[in-house]
Amino acid sequence: MRAFVHRLVGSQESGLVLVVVLVTLSLALLAGSHPDRVTGIAVNNFWNANTLVQTATDASFFAIMAIGATMVIVSGGIDLSVGSIYALAGVSMALVLRALGPMSDGATVLIGLAVCLGVGLLCGLLNGALVVGLRVHPFIITLGTMWVLRGIAFVATKAESITVPQPLTKVVKASLGLPATLYPVPMLTMIAVTILGTIYLQRTVMGRHIFAFGGNAEASRFAGLSLSGIQIGVFAVSGLTAGLAAFLGASFYGSASSGDAQGYELYVIASAVVGGASLIGGRGSALGAMLGALLIVLIRQSIRTLHFDQNYEWIVIGCAIIIAVVVDQWSTRAGARRLSVAREQVRTAA
Repeated sequence: MRAFVHRLVGSQESGLVLVVVLVTLSLALLAGSHPDRVTGIAVNNFWNANTLVQTATDASFFAIMAIGATMVIVSGGIDLSVGSIYALAGVSMALVLRALGPMSDGATVLIGLAVCLGVGLLCGLLNGALVVGLRVHPFIITLGTMWVLRGIAFVATKAESITVPQPLTKVVKASLGLPATLYPVPMLTMIAVTILGTIYLQRTVMGRHIFAFGGNAEASRFAGLSLSGIQIGVFAVSGLTAGLAAFLGASFYGSASSGDAQGYELYVIASAVVGGASLIGGRGSALGAMLGALLIVLIRQSIRTLHFDQNYEWIVIGCAIIIAVVVDQWSTRAGARRLSVAREQVRTAA
């Protein structure tokens, strides 16, 4: 039990949890309050159910995609196309449902979800196949598909915003017994995907293979691992999570367009990196990606709540990425030095 507590406290996720808690408490203390319209009781501008659930909802779309992107980063790659996959999956769902016409609520939701997940999976498989088949760095491949996929969405919709059927919005905006103004479905989906991502990365053979491939590809090859299968698999998961996020986002906001999720690549990669994923591969976690997304959204929320200039948002997020990468490099070097010292001590003792 003591060893488990020590490992839990010493993990990078525990530090992120502490930072998220500190930022949340700071916002609650500095946000001020306003009188409730009905009761007249003072309500904290940040520490209230509506703002907290909305903050978690905003984070959910980034976090779900960041969990998939983290697997790509752990393998030593990067996926710049997640925002475009989100846009293409969303508009594909809207177009298909519009073409099919009125259906039962259950069929509408199931077909919409299937289209989004299917398009996301196909796009992810395309990215993986191009990376493996052409032997080009994932940065270049996904930079190209980022433009291609968004261009397809633009051509298919003629730059129009397409509304999605009401049953989708009813499902994603279901209150689930909470007050009518609270919509916990995206937040609960984020938590579920985080749990599944954690199990996949840490408790399955495929997850171990991803870490092995990202840590040392040459050793993985000699160990008999299917390197092409691992690369295609991580991009498929990244596309799948982008498709799921697109289903939630389009359904939540009631429409889809080719301009959706522009710039999401920054937030997704930032969430993964701030969450502890190493850009050189071999390290990262689903929980860290979710916490990184929460922290970034809290930073955005603090700028709005404290009435700062919103133009500083990009500056703050950029600085957060740089700091996270620098800290990651410092910890890696410190770990290497400790390992070197330990080896030298063993040699001296022998």
